Amino acid sequence: MTMQTAAKPEPQRGAGRRELPRELGGKLQRRTLMVLSTATILGGLGFGASASVGALLLAEVSGNDAISGLAAAMSNAGAAAAGIPLARIAARRGRRTAVVLGSSIAMLGALIAIFGASIWQWWVLALGIGTLGVASAVQLLSRFAATDLALPQNRARDLSLVVWSITVGAVVGPNLMGPGAIVGDWLGVPPLAGVFVFTFLAQLTAVLVNFFGLRPDPLLTARELQAAADAARPAGSPETTAEVSASRRAKVLTIVIIGTAQAIMVGLMAMTPLHLKHHGGSDALVGITLSMHIAGMYALSPLFGLLAGRIGRIQVIVGGWVILLVAIYFAYLSGENSVYVQIAMTLVGIGWSAVTVAGAALLTELTALAERPKWQGRADTFMSASGAAAGVLAGIVFAMSDFSILALVALAVLALGAIASMYPKLRVARQH
Repeated sequence: MTMQTAAKPEPQRGAGRRELPRELGGKLQRRTLMVLSTATILGGLGFGASASVGALLLAEVSGNDAISGLAAAMSNAGAAAAGIPLARIAARRGRRTAVVLGSSIAMLGALIAIFGASIWQWWVLALGIGTLGVASAVQLLSRFAATDLALPQNRARDLSLVVWSITVGAVVGPNLMGPGAIVGDWLGVPPLAGVFVFTFLAQLTAVLVNFFGLRPDPLLTARELQAAADAARPAGSPETTAEVSASRRAKVLTIVIIGTAQAIMVGLMAMTPLHLKHHGGSDALVGITLSMHIAGMYALSPLFGLLAGRIGRIQVIVGGWVILLVAIYFAYLSGENSVYVQIAMTLVGIGWSAVTVAGAALLTELTALAERPKWQGRADTFMSASGAAAGVLAGIVFAMSDFSILALVALAVLALGAIASMYPKLRVARQH
């Protein structure tokens, strides 16, 4: 890595001038990635399982299809509520403490969901789903933790590897409805609620993996090494007021881009199970469709990470918008055609992956190490809040119309993200 001097200013002086030693790309970073990936696989199992049954179980317990949209809304609301607090804990006490606490709260959420279903109180079930949503905040935090010790040119790749790790559990999760029904029957709770037992066990194992494995803490270690590196070099020239303002706008717009992709994904995904059910789809069809969607979300993330590092973050984001546009087209045409629904939801996952992986890497690149937890927490909170709002809106739109109208609403949201991507400052962010 070539160091820049104060005499040669660069577009993002505050964010990119002072980097960590090249040695961090070695053994310690590989070990950190392995721990984060293992815990994320387990967390993904819980996410996939709960995502597959949340809407169906809420509709069953409440007797109201419109309330089913609260599953995605509450899950994202829980993640949104946890995003900034977990980021603050990470900033003060390290990533390890934050992810362990978050997964522990998610365990409690799984128990609340089981209890709510067992007493047939939909609002208790929704509360449990919301508390379980903290697991999503942990996954988001983990992907940023993968960049703490990464070399600049490897940040997008390392981040995407942790995102990819969600694939294993997330794809298996929706297909646990059958085994979950057996467990639910054994426990004397509604069959679909049995899936949350697997979620509880997955989160418990993730807690243990992170607690014992995430040592030394990546963020605290990066800070120590950064301080030592800063002490050994002369200070660079400070940013001007105009540069600070432009940098802040770039960060805010990057967060908007990430949140927009999340809103599109959640809005369409939340109503897919009911749309398929209304047209005679079986539980197996719902499970397979959601598995294809979740595979699209995570399976190609390493590819998008590599592309973001080689051709540019914004280029990958624009490619993601194009994929999402095609997905919305198939969703609009789907009607009773379950194959079109599967194509649409798979492409929604792929487009979401491209935008969020490149967007997270771009935000990290735009932000100095000392400020990363704060801005990353804001991004995670806005991303989850966008998903929560989309889940509520999707339930209302779907109850009043159909899946094709919901697709048109998603198209309007996509336009917002595409406009935000045009900000020139995003294109001059360092791509190495």
